[in-house]
Amino acid sequence: MYLGLDFGTSSVKGVLIDAKQKIVATASAPLKVSRPQPGWSEQNPEDWWKACNTVVKTLGKMKPKAIAAVEGIGLSGQQHGATLLGKDGKALRPCILWNDARSFRECEDIEKAESRAREISGNIPLAGFTAPKLLWVKKHEPKVFAQVAKVLLPKDYIRFRMTGEYASDMSDSSGTYWLDIARRDWSDKLLAAGSMSIDQMPKLYEGTDATGRLTPAVAKAWGMPKRPVVAGGGGDNAAAACGIGAVTDNSALVSIGTSGVLFVSNDTFRPNAGRAVHAFCHAVPGTWHQMGVILSAAASLEWLATILGKPAPKLTAALGTTLTGPSPALMLPYLSGERTPVADAQVRGLIMGLGHESDHKTLTHAALDAVAFAFRDSLEALKDAGTEVKRVTAVGGGSKSELWLKIIATVLGVPVDLPAAGDVGGAFGAARLGLIAATGADFRKVLTAPKTARTIKPEPRARDAYEAHYRRYASIYPAIKEIYR
Repeated sequence: MYLGLDFGTSSVKGVLIDAKQKIVATASAPLKVSRPQPGWSEQNPEDWWKACNTVVKTLGKMKPKAIAAVEGIGLSGQQHGATLLGKDGKALRPCILWNDARSFRECEDIEKAESRAREISGNIPLAGFTAPKLLWVKKHEPKVFAQVAKVLLPKDYIRFRMTGEYASDMSDSSGTYWLDIARRDWSDKLLAAGSMSIDQMPKLYEGTDATGRLTPAVAKAWGMPKRPVVAGGGGDNAAAACGIGAVTDNSALVSIGTSGVLFVSNDTFRPNAGRAVHAFCHAVPGTWHQMGVILSAAASLEWLATILGKPAPKLTAALGTTLTGPSPALMLPYLSGERTPVADAQVRGLIMGLGHESDHKTLTHAALDAVAFAFRDSLEALKDAGTEVKRVTAVGGGSKSELWLKIIATVLGVPVDLPAAGDVGGAFGAARLGLIAATGADFRKVLTAPKTARTIKPEPRARDAYEAHYRRYASIYPAIKEIYR
């Protein structure tokens, strides 16, 4: 048996699979985000550990024999989070998350300190990355900064609690802005630009490597007498790609979670920092990937649901499943700033085109359209980097909405496949990596594409209307960006 654990922003998910990769059981536990100031986003690392224990023990109650037979564990996690540990291994402050925008000024400091930063990293420095967060701590919390012995990403903090090892994988570490992505190793120059040292970094592994075993205490608490190995794992999107077999050149997925990602696997390193395309190491050896990233995907719909006082599923259900055209209203989904293609942490969202006739349906439809348009922005940026996307596989909670998938397929102009595995992408991919680490199997034979449950094709009747609406959408940011300077 093999266990995959996915540490997201809103929950921890776990999935048990057998040697044939059949899903045996799944479980989840919720997480909350703290926003102590506008633009800030934090979580308590201890909450991750508590949720992790809840998930594993729930699975143990459901399938005690299966839990006892676990030989490998894989980890998937939200990227970029700055988890700061002292010499005693305890967190010095709440983790600053990927969607925290406070460190946008520190991005400029990094590029001033190292003129080749974009060349080395293959990426533009963004407030969401880990490195600028540490410079912010240095400026604003110097006593905390002086005590930092290790910096870990969220899933790697859990790995430390599980194994006692300070370790990370290439894909997740790519989002720190301390990694030389082409070389797949820490960069002394980027570390120096961020006022960090190699001693403060975890040891690097490929996502398929074993990084250690459960400590005897954790293994006993979890009912795992075999003390399973823990794989390197991957950042959430790379792990999700492993879950659907997107590890070959130009295989692609669209992830509709709290954030949104248009992900394409590459057999070479293909950066496009000028359009804020993320070019990262993949979770498998000798492979990279590109990502267009939307900071508020399903988060945009959840924000609207909160404002309107209705659950998001009810809002989308009220629209039906027939797609005839876009909403008359236009929304810019920049609730936490945006990454691809604008790389702007200060800009904020808006809704325009409202009239007396506008209602819940108008606003809900506008939110769905906005996320699809943001994906289209990412698609255009990927094209500029020489990447062709012919079809995508949809994962994440938003993929449960048939109408949303029709909108995305129509706006992108490509078919959208739904995997038969359902909404376990990151956790399932992590379990697969755990299997590889435990058995030494060839990742190419393990990370195959699942069966496609069905395919959503672009809607010809709505294509022209959506194309015109996208052009209007694309004109909004250039018109308003100076307002937020």
